[in-house]
Parts: sequence; C-alpha cells; structure tokens
Amino acid sequence: MTDHAAVVHGEPVPKNRVDAFLQTVPERPCRGAGLYSSAAPPRGATSHNGAADAKRHNAAPPAALSAQAQRQRRRWATQVVVADELARRACAERGLAPVAEVSPTRLLAVAEKDVADLGSIIAAALAHSPAARAFLTELEAEQDIPEEAVRDYYDRNRDRYLTPDALRRGVDPFRRTAPEDFLPYEQAREGIARELRHAAGRRAFFAWFDRARADVVYAAGHEHPGDPSHPDHEHRH
Repeated sequence: MTDHAAVVHGEPVPKNRVDAFLQTVPERPCRGAGLYSSAAPPRGATSHNGAADAKRHNAAPPAALSAQAQRQRRRWATQVVVADELARRACAERGLAPVAEVSPTRLLAVAEKDVADLGSIIAAALAHSPAARAFLTELEAEQDIPEEAVRDYYDRNRDRYLTPDALRRGVDPFRRTAPEDFLPYEQAREGIARELRHAAGRRAFFAWFDRARADVVYAAGHEHPGDPSHPDHEHRH
C-alpha cells in the first residue's frame, strides 16, 4: 500500500501532509464550493478545540459525511496540498522566501467571495499556503498593464467614479452629466491599474497551476474530485 498521495516531479507527497491539512478544514458543507464551510471559526478555535467551541455556542454537531463525501473531501484536499507543493517549488526557483504560518493547526477560514471568484481549490490553497500567496504576489508584480487598458476601464465604468457630491445629488452617470461629477482620471488611474494588475495576476496563477499540475501522478483515492476516471467524481471546484 502506497504511503504517498501524489508524485510531483518525481518526488512523493506523503499522505500525512493531506491528513494534516484535513485537520484544519471544517466539514460543514458550503454553498457554492460544494464541499466545505468558508465561515471563519470562533476566535481562538483550532482543530483540537472546535468541538468544545461548538458545545459552548450550543451548536448542533454536523452530520457525519457519507463515504463518498469523505472520498471527495480527501481528493479535494490533495489538490490543495499539491498546489502548496508546486508553489513551494516555484518560490524556490525564483528565490522567494514565503513567511511561515505561526499556527498551522488553526481552522482554515476561506471567504465565501474567494470561493465564488477563485473556486474552492485555489481559494483554500491561497488561504493555507504561504508559498502560494508569495507566488501570486510575485505574479501580480510582473503584470504589465498598458495605459490604454487603464483608460478604457475608466471610460467604460464611469459609474464607479462619481464624486461623493454627485452621489449625494443622485446623478445618473448614464444620462446628462458634467465633468465635475466624476473623479478625474489622474486620481482614479492608480487604483484602476492596481485592480487590473490584481486580476491579471490571478489569471496568471490559474494558468500556471494548470500547467504545473499536468504531470502530477495521483495515488488511488487521491485523484482530482472531477476526474471522470473514478465513478463518484464531481466537477465542482
């Protein structure tokens, strides 16, 4: 019986890394992710005191997961751990030194919006992995946003740049307006460029992850949750 969950570039990723990560993941189902709760745990809760916290807050214990849900949970967790491993390697190649987590046993909290925007695997990987966050930051810094792209965004989204006075007066940005109703482009430019760079960095991260995991070999029971080669697959990220 194999003791690894996956093989990444010829190196085994031990199952105990997946097990350790699962200890930080609440089992409550989450709308949108299909697998896990993205709600933050009570302050101070860890994987060891979660039951006590639930009792103290008079919360009913969650129903036990089915065997299929447990299998999918492990497959999902393997993807997150593989993302962490790949990001560690990418950071090492670039000479980046991610800041280590202070309390790796703390329950993982993933914002609902991040699950919706990124998918549960990437959202959890970024919440769990300092290396993934460091690599994403590096990718964002590399994005070159042309001036014309920033200007085009400003021109197409004028409703976002109404001045406070115009908002108070109920100015409709799509009807008759005056130039003074809008924040000048020069003042909005930096924020727009930052938003576009952030979005471009995320797209680059998605593309990198798809390429980087293409050659990963998974042990039985640790395949991607959406892999159609196993009968109970679910293509939900």
